[in-house]
Amino acid sequence: MKALIVIDFTRDFVDGSLPVGQPAVEIEETIAAITEAYCNNKHEVIMAVDLHEESDPYHPETALFPPHNVRGTEGRQLYGRLAQVMQNHQEDIRWMDKTRYSAFCGTDLELRLRERGITDIALIGVCTDICVLHTAVDAYNKGFHITVYEDAVASFNPAGHEWALGHFRSSLGAQVIKASETILARA
Repeated sequence: MKALIVIDFTRDFVDGSLPVGQPAVEIEETIAAITEAYCNNKHEVIMAVDLHEESDPYHPETALFPPHNVRGTEGRQLYGRLAQVMQNHQEDIRWMDKTRYSAFCGTDLELRLRERGITDIALIGVCTDICVLHTAVDAYNKGFHITVYEDAVASFNPAGHEWALGHFRSSLGAQVIKASETILARA
């Protein structure tokens, strides 16, 4: 069984208060198409979305990044066509708040995947070298098989993005592939 985890593809992370910018804008269609393909194939799809409280002095990211993905703000909404995919497939997609880089940290993600017999996860979203990376490391440590669609991840740090793609392959044994040559080529 397979699951897709869409990580932090929100307004704040694409063109808002902590923007990846053009690299994220360029993957919008691929992210939406992959998400739609997984929904249409009846795979588990999870939107793992960063959640912060306004002016939280105790969250470790407060000292590292400007406020982003704050509860109740427009910046926390899904970006672009992904918002429409979510609307069209509400019954097929689970929204999951996360408060740390990894989608596994402090959530019921592992329990949900295990209950459904899921052994393979695919990761897409932003930032390649932060939240996608930390989710992949936790997935590896929990024994999941990992696929990363390299044409559906992006970062505001080009060197970090490239390093993370190599790390997925060499240290986590992840399959790093292009959706345009695999899942989307069959659609």
